Amino acid sequence: MKKRLKREFYDRPTLKVARELLGKYLVLEKGGTRVSGKIVETEAYVGRNDPASHAYRGVTVRNEVMFGDPGYAYVYLTYGMHHCLNFVTERKGFPAAVLIRALEPTEGIQTMKRRRKTVDLKNLTSGPAKLCQALGIDRSLNGADLCLDVICVEDRGNEPIRIASSPRIGIKEGKDKKWRFYIENNEFVSR
Repeated sequence: MKKRLKREFYDRPTLKVARELLGKYLVLEKGGTRVSGKIVETEAYVGRNDPASHAYRGVTVRNEVMFGDPGYAYVYLTYGMHHCLNFVTERKGFPAAVLIRALEPTEGIQTMKRRRKTVDLKNLTSGPAKLCQALGIDRSLNGADLCLDVICVEDRGNEPIRIASSPRIGIKEGKDKKWRFYIENNEFVSR
């Protein structure tokens, strides 16, 4: 049973959403091509008091989607060349989001291999920039409605999973928070 997540799913505390996204499926369908993967790793960024969050210094053109309604995609460019995908959470005006860090590829694997220029299945989507490249996610999807647009998350009623947590990766501030969540022993988690 495939069921697209509704806005209410995202309109909850960010840490809860980050954990409960694990085992769900990120799906992107555009131009007649469908690609998807099971979400196996996430990171939470919560509010203006989180020094690792893009919202820490207030609203900017880059991060304004984070201050909007929950259930929208926040896509940004990092290092001038890599896209990263986040899902906006909590209430409008409270900037919070979940970074999608890694997927286990499930559909459109040949398309992903072509986009990533690799045949190594474990290297397709095992990192936030890798998964965006593999799925064809770029800034054109910034602000996309996860409940209506070409990108969504499906609940497919998966098997139970064991969730682990650790400090977030690749940040300078806020390293003390164990807000990185992943499916324990999953071979597609980023390294």
